[in-house]
Amino acid sequence: MTRSDVANAYAPDFPPDISGVDWWAMLADPAYLADPYAALKRIRDLAPVHQDPVSGIYFVLGHDAFRRMATAPEMGRDTSLWRDGWNSPENRLRDPLSFELFGEFQPQMTNANPPEHRRMRAVYEKAFREASLAWLRPAIASECADLLDSLPLDAPVDFMAAFANPLARRVTRVAFELPAEMDAQVAEWVAALSLVGNIIMSPEEKRDALSALRAFKAYLRDRLTAGIDPNGLLALAQASHADGTMDEEESLTNLVTLVSGGAATATLLGNGMLALLRHPAEFGRLRADRALVGSAVEEMLRYEPGGSFILRVAIRDYRCGDILVPAGSLAIGLVPAITRDPAQFDDPDRFDIGRRPNPHQVFGGGPHICLGKALVRMTAEAAFARLAERFGRIELACNPVWWTHRSDQHGLHSLPLRFGHA
Repeated sequence: MTRSDVANAYAPDFPPDISGVDWWAMLADPAYLADPYAALKRIRDLAPVHQDPVSGIYFVLGHDAFRRMATAPEMGRDTSLWRDGWNSPENRLRDPLSFELFGEFQPQMTNANPPEHRRMRAVYEKAFREASLAWLRPAIASECADLLDSLPLDAPVDFMAAFANPLARRVTRVAFELPAEMDAQVAEWVAALSLVGNIIMSPEEKRDALSALRAFKAYLRDRLTAGIDPNGLLALAQASHADGTMDEEESLTNLVTLVSGGAATATLLGNGMLALLRHPAEFGRLRADRALVGSAVEEMLRYEPGGSFILRVAIRDYRCGDILVPAGSLAIGLVPAITRDPAQFDDPDRFDIGRRPNPHQVFGGGPHICLGKALVRMTAEAAFARLAERFGRIELACNPVWWTHRSDQHGLHSLPLRFGHA
């Protein structure tokens, strides 16, 4: 679907949105993508749930409304049920490329409702618990140290290119037994596939994503036939296919998404570092008390979340607050609004690394809560603890540059910093 498709494909027979927002123009505005909070506050203050009169999509901005929706059995994650989406008969005729792309991306736990979701998720769930991931801690520490050693002193360096992105790639590589020489290629595939979450994509972006998906699956298919650790994560995929728990397409598509999920770590590292630099008193608290690193990471997730969209599709009619979401409707939780809802968080625009409680919902909720959340947290906590310990001075070298091509993500393209010991 392109932006013009959104404007032209749906009959404007929905009630007017009291927000008066041109939703798709807002979600594509570079100024909004860099700083969405004021715009979302104004809309959330009007109501916690809104329906876009152009597309019929429901936007959820209130914390409680989202929490209820994310756990409601009436709401699922299978986008093939979206009445006006990629799997509709009209879209198949109008946009066969979308149908092909999303159809091939569909067979995985992220896009499945019960019982298929539980069948697939059970393969990996135990392995992604914090206790089960303890074997990765030495590798994370080693990779952090190696990258910190390579950072120049008293000279500008892009934190994203020099630390955040490579650390995320290296941890993913170790976790999934990928060779170092595949780093650049995997990063290219992940970048192309990352746009799938935008909902709105150009034809070229769809073709690139489809090509990346097919190439990524072909590589992983070959990788599963090579020598792999019998106790590793790849062995779980291999075994799930061998014993019939998943078919080959499900095994490969789940692996593609799990490997791609490492990008969330890089986004957290960039957004979190910028939040610390913009709040030097809080950075000082962390330097003085490294025991705060866990709550600091949770506050980074809440205050400057990397993910902007969390999707649900109504399996049956669902009442979200005062709004009825009919079966087959798409609802989008707008995370930057949810995490700064004053009905849930005291002084929500204040960055407080000791904030407790902090039920931010950034990883979603209910059965589809993010499988990789423990690994993201573990990596970020190790990274920020070591950064605070290694460098007595970290400062912005010039203005950061936010992504402007991803409506579903709020992250940094570049973060120029200077590091020093004093």
